[in-house]
Amino acid sequence: MITSLFKKSTIVNYTLIVILLLTFFFLYQTSDLLMGNSAPGFSKTAINIILLLASFFMVNFTVKKNNLTKNSSYTILFFLLFLMIFPTALNNQNLLFANFFLLLAMRRLISLQTLKAPKEKIFDASMWIFIASLFHFWCILFIILVYASIIFHVSRDYRNWLLPFVAFFATAVIFMVSALAFDKTWIAHILNQTQTNFELDYFTNNYQNIALSFFVVIALYFVLSLVFTLTNKPLIMQASYKKMIFGFLIGVTIFLISPDKNNAMLLFTFMPLSVMCTTNIEYSQSQMYQEITLLLIILGGFFSFFSQL
Repeated sequence: MITSLFKKSTIVNYTLIVILLLTFFFLYQTSDLLMGNSAPGFSKTAINIILLLASFFMVNFTVKKNNLTKNSSYTILFFLLFLMIFPTALNNQNLLFANFFLLLAMRRLISLQTLKAPKEKIFDASMWIFIASLFHFWCILFIILVYASIIFHVSRDYRNWLLPFVAFFATAVIFMVSALAFDKTWIAHILNQTQTNFELDYFTNNYQNIALSFFVVIALYFVLSLVFTLTNKPLIMQASYKKMIFGFLIGVTIFLISPDKNNAMLLFTFMPLSVMCTTNIEYSQSQMYQEITLLLIILGGFFSFFSQL
């Protein structure tokens, strides 16, 4: 029943997911106010909503345009469920900005498989990654995914290897000029983020620990499932699925090394993991397996969300 609802991409599915997203967003905002936290303000709230909706659109557009999944709504559903597991991401504007720019970069890197205008795509992806790193410095690690994509598709042209450096120089110059003209503290903010912290001692309650444990179980299962079945996937899509695996691992690395650590930093893993979950369900021949898997993740997402309010 659940799988049949999201098995197709229809306006009803998209509307339902948007309504659920807005409902959970405002429920979390209300809970934040009841806990005594100050209201974020209309402009910040509006920007967060726009970033979330734009992120959902970008995830859906990327997977459909590049045939990463079949014609279903599972990917954005999983993206929503992961946000429910870690609802603090709904309020973290810097992470939302960083993740949106990373989604723009992922879109360009995945489309490299067409081999059309590869230099423009490499430059664009690199630039979006460097812009994302202005909001969360360690997003710069996603530049590894750029070079992985070059290896997969266009490694023979040496100029492709130099383009990320050109993008870095262009982004750095624009940022430095803007910082010197408007606010020099931007530079100090970036430098402070270059620190690392490997400790996992940030939990304020047991429910955050439970949510992280639940997410780890989901991630291990679906990542390993894709790794062991990768050779069974269509040859033309294998490079794209490898990018999803690399993207997920880079996102986990950012979470592990970032200072001021919290569960919301796993936001960078949501898109690649959503694709892996969708692929697992779509390629399964068992309707019962699909229903049970989806139901367990939905129940876990709802429990995680409401337990953290």
